[in-house]
Amino acid sequence: QVQLVESGGGLVQPGGSLSLSCVTSGFAFGSVIMSWYRQGPGKERELVARIAANGVVLSVADSVKGRFTIFRENGKNMVTLQMNRLKVEDTAVYSCSALVGWPPKDYWGQGTQVTVSS
Repeated sequence: QVQLVESGGGLVQPGGSLSLSCVTSGFAFGSVIMSWYRQGPGKERELVARIAANGVVLSVADSVKGRFTIFRENGKNMVTLQMNRLKVEDTAVYSCSALVGWPPKDYWGQGTQVTVSS
């Protein structure tokens, strides 16, 4: 079955960096769009970044442009979100998502907590 497992979250000081990974299985990773979403405390879930199957970045939220980078390694069935110059407002649960099948269906990981605090 489709599985997505995120890792790499944690506590970091403002200005610091974290790298989130999402390892997947159960579908043809190299053929699907992958996304990172986040949901902060008391906030709605928002799209952080999205990447096409061929590695072209499709979307990056304005709030993280220039600080976050999404990339994928199709040979490892993995998508990564590199987060630099983190801010307190980046605190959230970060989840990866895969758009699989036709009609497309969203699959989600369990999420990983990122806390930015001094």
